[in-house]
Amino acid sequence: MQKIRIVIIDDHTLIRQTWAFILNSDDRFDVAGETGNAENGIELCQELRPDIVLLDINLPGMNGIEAAPLIRKHSPCTKIIGVSLHTQVAYARKLIQRGGSGYITKNSSRKEMILALLQVHSGKKYICEEMKNIISQDILLNKENQGIHSLSMREMQIVDRIKQGLSSKEMAAEMYISVKTVEVHRYNILRKLNLKNAAQLVAYAGRYQLSLN
Repeated sequence: MQKIRIVIIDDHTLIRQTWAFILNSDDRFDVAGETGNAENGIELCQELRPDIVLLDINLPGMNGIEAAPLIRKHSPCTKIIGVSLHTQVAYARKLIQRGGSGYITKNSSRKEMILALLQVHSGKKYICEEMKNIISQDILLNKENQGIHSLSMREMQIVDRIKQGLSSKEMAAEMYISVKTVEVHRYNILRKLNLKNAAQLVAYAGRYQLSLN
C-alpha cells in the first residue's frame, strides 16, 4: 500500500520532531518534509505535493488560516488538517472555510491524530472530539456568539495583546505592522463586537474565553 505523504508546519521544533517520529514509526505514513513557518511550508507543498499537511494555525508572521488557501492554490490535491492549542470554534470554522479538511487540538491523542489523517485522506472531514464537545455545549447552552466568529485571525491576535495591556505602538512593533494598521484593527474589532472601548473588550474576551493563549 502506498504511504500517505505528510508535511508538518509548526513553529516548535520539538513538536515537529515528535510528530515526525510518531508518524514515521507507522508503515502507513511518510513525513516528507517539515518547517517552522508558513512561507516555507507553502514552498514545500508546491515542491513535494504531499497528501496531507498538518498545519499549526498560530504561526509567526503569516498564520495557518492565511496560509491554507495558498497551500491549496499551489498544491490543489493536498488536504489540510489544522492543529492548534486553541479550542475556539471560530478558528476551526475559518480554517474549514479556507480549504481545510480537518481540525484537531494539541490535546488530541496520538490515536485521534492518526484517525484524523486516515479520515481526511479518504475524503472525509474530521473535527476532533474536544472541538465537537465544545460545539455541542455552545449549541445546548446557546453561548455561541456571532461577533466572535466575525473576527479575523489578525484581529484575534490584536485582542490577545489588548488583554496583555500592550499599547498600539507596542503591538505594531511586536507584529511588524504600522501603528495605523493596529488602530484600524482595534476600531474594526469594537465595531464587530458592538463595544465602545478597550475595557469592554477585555471584559468581553474574558467572558467568552476569547484568546490565543
